[in-house]
Amino acid sequence: MHYVLVVGSHRTPSQSRKVANYIEKRLKKDNGKNTVDIFDLGEIDLPFWNMPMWEKDSDMRKAWAPYAKRLAKADAFVMIAPEWGGMVPAELKNLFLLADRYELAHKPALIVSVSSGRSGGYPVSELRMSSYKNTYICYLPSHVIVRKVEDVLNNQKMVKKDKGDYYIKNRMNYELQCLAEYGKALKKVRKSGVFDYKQFPFGM
Repeated sequence: MHYVLVVGSHRTPSQSRKVANYIEKRLKKDNGKNTVDIFDLGEIDLPFWNMPMWEKDSDMRKAWAPYAKRLAKADAFVMIAPEWGGMVPAELKNLFLLADRYELAHKPALIVSVSSGRSGGYPVSELRMSSYKNTYICYLPSHVIVRKVEDVLNNQKMVKKDKGDYYIKNRMNYELQCLAEYGKALKKVRKSGVFDYKQFPFGM
């Protein structure tokens, strides 16, 4: 299984990248055949979307092409979204404007929201509300909210006495197992041949 972990923070380094590093190690430990690409928006200079993106030979489309190839290789995604002012960061919203059905469609994605405090629910709602429409990405019904992120996921150890860290690691591990099963199942869905992107390129 090939996973792409999208780090939605603009900052480098970031707590969201720390979460991605934890997930990468977890995925490789669970299955030695798994491959992982960390798509860190703090390290990538994506073009900023505007209407010329739709023009076939536009400079923007050419600049996007190598990143599109990285996303297209994924069997499953983890969308790591920090909560900034109750929203997902602008670069992450921009990614969903640049990407389309050819990179993300009918592929499973686990939402992992990140907060330095007790919040973290807004990015989950925002991503579920709008980012799937034209990309056809398939979010898992459940998600993970990493609250007080500075205090958790700092290593791979499972220590029951450290209740907060133990809980979020246990939950994360469970959701990653679920993501793997969705990844297997949706491969068959994509191969079914029923999707007509020429007649129905966009969601309603």
